[in-house]
Amino acid sequence: MDQKKITPRAIVEWPTFILITTCYGLWGAAMWWLPTTLAIPCLGVLIAFHASLQHEAIHGHPFRWQGLNDALVAAPLALFIPYLRFKATHLAHHSDIRLTDPFDDPESNFLDPAEWQGLPRALRKILLFNNTLLGRLVLGPVIGVIGFMRMEWQQRTPTIARGWLWHIPGVLAVLFVIQAASFPMWAYLIAVYLGLALLKLRTFLEHQAHQCAGGRSVIIEDRGFFAFLFLNNNLHVVHHMHPKVPWYALPDLYLARKDYYQRRNGGYLYRSYGAIMRQYFWKAKDPVAHPLWRR
Repeated sequence: MDQKKITPRAIVEWPTFILITTCYGLWGAAMWWLPTTLAIPCLGVLIAFHASLQHEAIHGHPFRWQGLNDALVAAPLALFIPYLRFKATHLAHHSDIRLTDPFDDPESNFLDPAEWQGLPRALRKILLFNNTLLGRLVLGPVIGVIGFMRMEWQQRTPTIARGWLWHIPGVLAVLFVIQAASFPMWAYLIAVYLGLALLKLRTFLEHQAHQCAGGRSVIIEDRGFFAFLFLNNNLHVVHHMHPKVPWYALPDLYLARKDYYQRRNGGYLYRSYGAIMRQYFWKAKDPVAHPLWRR
């Protein structure tokens, strides 16, 4: 299907632009005007929402000029992940033929079985717990950040170094706003952890190991709070098939060809995030070692 026929591009996609400016405004207002105990959960939600907006910008929204999109969302509200590195690794992730590959998919949650067997027993227990939803929410943020930084350090290319250098002034700007608002740093770090934990809910089962590339991306038919927080990225197979389609067009696109998308991903389907929580809160959905991996 021709993506241009699905949603003609506007010069400015106002729903996305308005959400970006509103997110920054609420982020600042929460630190200036809310009591700390109330500001922490609000900031956590806004940090996760900002990451969803960064994801939109990576895929070409809200402007036709990518440089302006990048500038709009580059502020590292989550502190630890440089936007340019998130952009590069996420675009690499969109090679569907490599989805879940322990080596070539930067967002894979699977390990090479040989690497898994060589890990210390204590670390394997931690990673097994991390594959439950509870573990992903509690340990996922720190495991994810450490794993990302480890991957970056192992590669150490000039492009990676530039991404981290551009990250420094962004972090300093965010820290300046936090200090200007007299907001406690310890409270902001808790909010960051909460925001990253919310993102781990989104990525918990976005992809599964499957012989066919089309069967690796999930559909979650949620239309509530989490669907909005993740900007409809719960319709993940639709997004992977049409990555340039804006978030607000995905639900109608899915509903118009619902049977097609469900056939496409082999019925990898959940009705809501509530159903996922009930099913996997205490139970691992997947093994840590890739179950189909053959090097």
